[in-house]
Order: sequence, then C-alpha cells, then structure tokens
Amino acid sequence: MTATDNRRGFDLAIIGGGAAGVLTAIQLLRNADQPLRIALIEPHPLGQGVAYATRYPEHLLNVPTAKMSGFIDQPDDFLDYLMQQAAYPALDRATLARTYVSRGHYAGYLQRRLQQAQDASAAQLQVLQDRVLALEKTADGLQLGLQHGAPVQVKGLALATGNVLRPLPARGAGALSARQRVEAWDFDAVRAIASEADICIVGTGLSMADSVVSLADTRHRGAVHVISRHALLPLPHAEGPAADYDPQPLLAMDLRQRMRALRRHAAAAQARGIPWQSVMDRIRPLGQALWQSLSAADQRRFLRHVVRYWDVHRHRIAAPVHAQLQRMIQRGQLQVHRGRLESVAGEGAGVQVAALDAQRRPLRLNVHCVINATGVEMRVQAMHNPLLQQMLGSGQVCSGPHGIGIDTAADGSLLDAHGIAEPRVRVIGSLRIGRLWESLAIPELRVQAQQAAWALLEQRYG
Repeated sequence: MTATDNRRGFDLAIIGGGAAGVLTAIQLLRNADQPLRIALIEPHPLGQGVAYATRYPEHLLNVPTAKMSGFIDQPDDFLDYLMQQAAYPALDRATLARTYVSRGHYAGYLQRRLQQAQDASAAQLQVLQDRVLALEKTADGLQLGLQHGAPVQVKGLALATGNVLRPLPARGAGALSARQRVEAWDFDAVRAIASEADICIVGTGLSMADSVVSLADTRHRGAVHVISRHALLPLPHAEGPAADYDPQPLLAMDLRQRMRALRRHAAAAQARGIPWQSVMDRIRPLGQALWQSLSAADQRRFLRHVVRYWDVHRHRIAAPVHAQLQRMIQRGQLQVHRGRLESVAGEGAGVQVAALDAQRRPLRLNVHCVINATGVEMRVQAMHNPLLQQMLGSGQVCSGPHGIGIDTAADGSLLDAHGIAEPRVRVIGSLRIGRLWESLAIPELRVQAQQAAWALLEQRYG
C-alpha cells in the first residue's frame, strides 16, 4: 500500500486513516466481489489515530484484549493476532484475554489486517498521503480537493476524520512557547519535559492519565498539579461477577429516574459482592439507545450536570494505571485541584496559571509548563479542520444536536444544512457523537465501518 498517482478517479474514497477509516477500508476490501478502485486519504501512518499512535508501553488499552476485536463476526480476532505475534509470550491465552495491553499493538493489528484484506480482495486500495481540503458535488459524483495532489473524483465517500484535541481553555494560551505549553497527545513532548519541572495538567480525564503514567515512566521528580472544574479522576476497571439486572426499563425513564435507578442497581450489586463496574457494563450495549431515547431537554441536562460523572464511570482505566495515579497522590507528588482555569501567562522560563477554585477564590500555580489534557473537541466549528470548515461554509454539513459533531441520518448518511441526506457520503466515528453519543470506541466503530462499507458497495453496484 503506497502513495500513487491520484489524477484518475476512484470508485470510493475514505477520508481518515485512523481506526475508523482503516476498519472501513478492510470492510470494503473484504466485501468487494468485483474490481473497485478505493482511495484511503491520510497524511499520517495508517491505524495511528490519536489513541493508537503511541509507541510507549505504559499507555494501555482501556478495555481488555478480548473486547477489542475490530470485527463483529470475529470476536477474538485481536486476541488471535496477539497470540500469533507472540506479543506476550509469558501469558497464556486466557490470561492475555483479560489483560490491558499496550495500545501501540492495536495500530499494528489494524495495519496487518488491512494488508491481508488487500491481498485477498478483488478491489484495489491506494493510499494517498495527503489531506483533503474541500469537497464539491459534480455531475459525475464528488470531487475532493487535496492539499498537495490533483483533485480526486469519487462516486462514494466515507468520512472518518477522527478526533481533535480541544484548545487550552485559558486566556494567554496562544502566547506560550512550545516548551511552556505541551499537548497531551504529543507523547514524545510529554516525555521530554525536564524531570525537575513543576507541571500543571489541565483536565482530569484519560489524556491526563496518559501524561501522568509517561511522567512516572521517565521518573519525573517535579510536582504535578492537575486541575479541572470537577476534579474527578478516571475510575478503574474491576473484575467480578456480572450484574444480572434487566437494563431495558431504563429506556422508558427520564434522566433523573435513570440516575436513581442506576444508583439502586449499583447499591444492590455491591451488597451481593458485585462491583459497581458490572452495573455499568450491563448498560454498555444500550449506550446509543439510552442517549437517543432521552428528550432534547434531558440531553441538555445531561451535558450540563451529568456528563463528567458519566465519563469517569463509563470511560474507565486499567487498574495498574489507576494504582499509579493513586501512588503519586499519596506521596504528594500529584496534587488535584478543583477549579476553573482563567489564564496562563509566561513568566520568564515558566508559566503562571490563574484559576478560580470551587468557592471562586483565586488559585495561582507557578509551574514550568502546562500540559493540555482537555480531551476530544466536540464542536465542529472549533475543530480547525479545513475540509469541515469548507463544508460548513457551503452548507454541505451542519452541526449535530446541541452543537456536537455534524448531523447525520440514522443510517450514517450526511445531512446538509437543510436536513437533506447525501447517501453518497457516510459518516463514521466521533463526528456522529451528537446523534449517537457512543461513537468513539471500537465496538461502535466496527459496526459503523461495516454498515458504511455495505451501503457504499450497494450504491456502487446494486
């Protein structure tokens, strides 16, 4: 799979080469029963979106190996891959299935399965190492304007642009130097921070956990301050019996009733020796249905009052990562602050961080650098993606519910500013979060990839 001459047209194209885009490419290749020309357009190495670009072993998957297959009909496929690669020779299959392995393995897994799909397919995949800047409808299909190459003509398109980090929410952030402000997703830069430096990490979610374990791995000795509005750290996974309550009645409840019911189920489970985590796992398959069955008003209430509490219970971390955070807190190196960040200002070689604490009293920290760990940007207008900005301006897309992501039909077709579906464009992944809420993790991505591939192939050949 190499970059090739892109002056000719393609039958289908995929914009984005992270997990969502690669899974879609695999499904197209596996299900194509006649010759097709498919373009996968991505400027970076394939399979290495934000989550899986790391090459550092301390960055673990947030779910065990057995739940990470990229394919609905092959639930043990990722586990099979690791066994075939002898990635963890000291672990037997059953133990490996329960293990939270290093995330870098997943990029290798996606790349390997993509190559195998191409080798066995009637279709031809061409990888264009470029960036799409514009999309225009033509009489013959769709035209993609590229940053470097000539325009590409396609008949159908999968839009899988992946995740974007939120900007640092503080006045003065843009004036900080690269040494004073580090992005949590720049794993090399985090590890390159001087070991004696005092650090302020903005955000207390999964990106913060990545940064802290990297600092621990490099034997960082400076103070690490963590600040967010709620000061809620990710909670750990736990092993234990499965919860056995019926989650279906939750769908008929409003938000307040659901929260009360989940608390009751958690209390009842813990009284029987079942961890509360099992209660959350029980509703995991209903994530999208739970969101879509809420009224618009309750969705707004969820986003205002519940979302951070939901996140720490739903998006959990491996127990070893949680233990590392707790050890650093106990010895006083990691200090967690509840407050709203106001401004950051360079002071010589350091940074002065100004915030308001929970009682709206001034909180000031003098540190050497700030790590932006604020998580995934959900507002399409703030993503600074040239393609999405062009499509917004031309009315080809509109913001999703509550200004989150972009709007799509139930089948993943793109909706324009007038609510008209464009079936030639299928949206996959985080851009659908406003409609689906659960649209970031592999269980959702593998379903969307399969559905998009089937729909695009059917449109192309009937």
